[in-house]
Amino acid sequence: MITTSYLIAGGVALLTLSLAPGTLPAAERIHRDADGLIRVEPLPVEPALNNPWPAEWEAGFRRRTHHAITNLGAGRLGGTTYGESEKDLYPRAMFHFLNGDRAVALKALQQPDSQAKDDHAHTLGIDYYWCFTLKGQIRKLFYFGEFLSPDCRQTMLDAARIWTAEDPLRRPHPRYGKGDPAKGVWGPENKGSWVDVRDTDNLRGMRDTSVYLLAEATGNEATRQLYKQKIISYTRMLYHTGMREWDSSNYHSHGLSTYHNLYDFARDPEVRLLAKATLDWLYATAALKYYRGGFGGPQLRDYGGSTVVFGGNTIHPLELYFGGAPRLDPGPDRDDLYQITSAYRPPQAVVHLALKRFPRPVEILSAKPPYVLWEPGREFAPRYFETLYLGETFQLGTAVSADPEAAWNPSVFNFMAASERRGVDYFGANTSPLWGHSEKLKGDQVGQYRNLALWLRPAEPRQAFYFQVPKTARTLLTNKVWFMGFDQTWLAVCLIKLSPPQPVDATGMKGEALPRYEGENFFRAETQGTTFAGFALEAGEGGTFEEFQKGVLARWRLDLAGLPRGEVSFTGSAGHSLRLAHNSANDLPVITRNRLAHDWARHRDLYRPSEGDRPITLGWQKGTLRVQAGGRSFESTVTAEGKTSFQETGP
Repeated sequence: MITTSYLIAGGVALLTLSLAPGTLPAAERIHRDADGLIRVEPLPVEPALNNPWPAEWEAGFRRRTHHAITNLGAGRLGGTTYGESEKDLYPRAMFHFLNGDRAVALKALQQPDSQAKDDHAHTLGIDYYWCFTLKGQIRKLFYFGEFLSPDCRQTMLDAARIWTAEDPLRRPHPRYGKGDPAKGVWGPENKGSWVDVRDTDNLRGMRDTSVYLLAEATGNEATRQLYKQKIISYTRMLYHTGMREWDSSNYHSHGLSTYHNLYDFARDPEVRLLAKATLDWLYATAALKYYRGGFGGPQLRDYGGSTVVFGGNTIHPLELYFGGAPRLDPGPDRDDLYQITSAYRPPQAVVHLALKRFPRPVEILSAKPPYVLWEPGREFAPRYFETLYLGETFQLGTAVSADPEAAWNPSVFNFMAASERRGVDYFGANTSPLWGHSEKLKGDQVGQYRNLALWLRPAEPRQAFYFQVPKTARTLLTNKVWFMGFDQTWLAVCLIKLSPPQPVDATGMKGEALPRYEGENFFRAETQGTTFAGFALEAGEGGTFEEFQKGVLARWRLDLAGLPRGEVSFTGSAGHSLRLAHNSANDLPVITRNRLAHDWARHRDLYRPSEGDRPITLGWQKGTLRVQAGGRSFESTVTAEGKTSFQETGP
């Protein structure tokens, strides 16, 4: 037993922490409850480090996890151990284990690695190189380890002791030395390291947390301390400058699962607290974009597929915790395994944030960092500026950047409307095809004020706009406005110097149809003229679709007199106004919101409502995240020195 003290709920609490698991016998951790649902018990954490949930929330979580287990646990096992393929094999095998197919699962988890005698010979045949493989190795060893054969378990620990005796990052590989850039891409033959060198947020998390946990488990203290500092640095970065790989529908979930590993298995209470702070931040920021089984708003690293309900990787673990969708997840993700076997629960205020239990409408202004590493004392300005408007029945979000990092696939526009049947319906717009990797093209400039948006780009050279409209939407295309009616939400889109939208098929890389979009229509509109082109948009709710149309046609004012100079002024049906002047120097437009000039230099906070302080705030380099929703208030602080504290209050 050890006794330590650290900050909890704003004060100092003495906490006695046992290094032994102190949990149910392994054979009883996975069982069926009285309702016949598969129940998975996590390894316990100290109550002071957990976010307590009401019993009905736990019951809902169990129903959703049972659905995921029986779905994936009866699906294909497949996979290979070559390269990083264990990212698919391991979680699927563990799902088979949870679903009762233990012999098949353990055989898959304990099979010799394909490269055991060459690339991984120095680690006794255990693959500790690939980051995606590491993530699965950690859950396999620390959660399922008691079910592995003694020889397999001991070999993994012995290999970990060898692997963490020194920092494995860029340590010359026994077979490949420092690597050969002419060979391979990311493997040891190319990079010459004992561990994957890739440094995106999700891959860095897989590496840092895995090295830490294996160094801690094998007593390699110097390596453990080194990686503890890396973990401190990352958590501090989130709370002070934000996430470099922000709000990705494709990669956010990989970061989540990585820090579940650290939260569930770290012995050092300070590190477990850092893991909790990281998870609290990751879930809170994702909860803001979550809506009824959809994930919306601008994002970085948009790889397509997210403009449908349950599209993209990230939505699956979020729905496990948040619920709120009218149907169960039709395609649970293999990485849901990490949430299902974890003791972590998001703070109650964060769940209420995801379920939109706070006064609406509300507009939130956010800033996102450039993709660089951050350390205390290193100052730099935000790169992306986001506006997110949350109405009673919809969410509308846009983002701008003076110099976007095109390689990271920024998506700068998103609209979701509540759907009784599907959860949400999407209206999509971009100058790159919406069904592929998103790309913000040079010259695209977007402005937003609450429920109004303007998008302009140079009309030459010719560049098409693409639009996504649900097949169930009621549409009316007049000579002035394109109207769309959703369940309870209405859209009016005025095309500016664009050709009439023509239907276009969404196809894959080989021209194949994409089943995920069978409920969507796609359109293409070409820029016209020689000045500027784009569209103006207003979202509305309340009343009827017909009343909204009449109000728009009677009260809209779209001033295009300055279009040759790239200036458009727009007054919506409720009298609010938005003006955009296209910036020829860079892609940060000049915006006037309701007759007030918008100052991008003051648009720096990571999260700040344009009025009031609810539901979420986090100042630029301030370190305190605050979420207020559902009558609960959650606050988490990480200081510049890496000291962490949290508290939650409310009924």
